[in-house]
Amino acid sequence: MPLAAFPADHPVGHPAARLAVRLADAPAAGAPPVIDTGDTAWLLASTALVLLMTPGLALFYGGMVRTKSVLNMIMMSFVSIAVVTVVWLLAGYSLAFGPDAGGWGLIGGLDHLGMAGITPSSVTGRVPTVLFATFQLTFAIITAALISGAIADRAKFGSWVAFTAVWTLLVYVPVAHWVFAPGGWILSKLGALDFAGGTVVEVNCGASGLALALLLGPRIGFRKEAMRPHNLPLVLLGAGLLWFGWFGFNAGSALGANGLAASALLNTQAAGCTGLLGWLMVEKRRDGHATTLGAASGAVAGLVAITPSCGSVDLPGALLIGLAAGTVCSYAVSWKFRFGFDDSLDVVGVHFVAGVIGTALIGLFATATMTGGPAGLLHGGGFGQLGKQAVAILAVAAYSFAATYGIGRVIGRVMGFRADEEQELTGLDLAVHAETAYDHGVLGHGVLGQGAAVFSAAHGPDRTAATVLAHPSDKAPSA
Repeated sequence: MPLAAFPADHPVGHPAARLAVRLADAPAAGAPPVIDTGDTAWLLASTALVLLMTPGLALFYGGMVRTKSVLNMIMMSFVSIAVVTVVWLLAGYSLAFGPDAGGWGLIGGLDHLGMAGITPSSVTGRVPTVLFATFQLTFAIITAALISGAIADRAKFGSWVAFTAVWTLLVYVPVAHWVFAPGGWILSKLGALDFAGGTVVEVNCGASGLALALLLGPRIGFRKEAMRPHNLPLVLLGAGLLWFGWFGFNAGSALGANGLAASALLNTQAAGCTGLLGWLMVEKRRDGHATTLGAASGAVAGLVAITPSCGSVDLPGALLIGLAAGTVCSYAVSWKFRFGFDDSLDVVGVHFVAGVIGTALIGLFATATMTGGPAGLLHGGGFGQLGKQAVAILAVAAYSFAATYGIGRVIGRVMGFRADEEQELTGLDLAVHAETAYDHGVLGHGVLGQGAAVFSAAHGPDRTAATVLAHPSDKAPSA
């Protein structure tokens, strides 16, 4: 299904819209679009890169939690791959990228339920539509998985599975239509720029994560116990995989093997580096130490911020956006302690804040050379684009927060969303999955009853299951 073309003077932000314009370059009037093998090859690789980001996120998050809930944290990401894929193929793609229903730019139609009408010969731009749909699927997957970091250690697994399915359909899909689809109101009517998902992915998951963190409440011991990452090498491995996959995320969003993809790739690398350096500079000055966790977090902050802007700004702009994100987010992660919301793994402090920074600064740093038209304030574009970016941020954040809170409330009443206190204290790995990530000489792989029996025989019946998973890193001294 080719995308509907825009007028030549339409402000083009997302590559889907750029490709719509490129449809005018068909070999002959009325001739069907031709699949470009180079563009298709690059998008095939990019799709695999973006899918790899979710296992990378699982490791990143898994290393940041305590030993007793590592597997649960990893499972929340892996199950998102399966759940979101099914929802997307059944209805999500059609509602996100199908022809706009009603002309309001709010949601797509039902033309492609179950991918109906899409064949190997269907073309979007110059790539197969089935590949375009799969590429967009990987964005939906990681956006849902990102939210899990805000409610680490305390959510029921079954409730998370149900939430992921409903949230994808009711929150991610409409926002993706607003921003990415040619008929979406943020892209086609407002004219805000978002190249690869600053609003759809980062602001969306951050606002949703905040809603769930407030709804579920803080972890037991929040602000009283030090809840330090238990495995920093795992965090760095996950961050490295995320960084690697981000090239597919951003450069792949050009949907072609071209100069725009190359510029987006370079901007991505540049912002990731200045984000890392900015965070470390703050840490060194504030705390006296530059930490590995800070390096990983700073790189992610820079990569998040450049996501919406990598196709709209030049290299100096990318360097400054990454630096701003790394610096600001290094302070933002402490806001949860000041305001009392337990954003466990800093989804709000990093993804939401950096997403806002990157999306807003397009209004300052966008260049006509990169966008093909609109320019930011510092490049002669005035305040107009800055205002459009602000409206897009506020609209997505407000809708995501309200809708997520409502979904969470319903699931909480029907199924219960928060894990039992005993399960939380014991650790969700053992209580929910009947497994432990590490064999401390007591428990390995097996059912809960067998593990408890082994432990009781070794240490006596007066010891509780909570002490099975107790590890020095779980109860680090308070700072």
